[in-house]
Amino acid sequence: MRLTTTLAATAVLAVSAVSANAGGMSEPVMAPPVVVVEEPAPTSSISSTYVIIGVVAALLIAAAVNADDD
Repeated sequence: MRLTTTLAATAVLAVSAVSANAGGMSEPVMAPPVVVVEEPAPTSSISSTYVIIGVVAALLIAAAVNADDD
């Protein structure tokens, strides 16, 4: 019975000693924050407004040419 008590006391001390030093004695290391840099979307050199105006002008010119043929 004395051996069992000694083993139980030793086990309790061993477990409590491990849990007390589980984190270590050194200072915690903080990781630097992660910064995500989003690049702006590339823009085209021609504005979409100019493209629409060009298409409308081409349609009007085509309609005028077809009207002159009749």
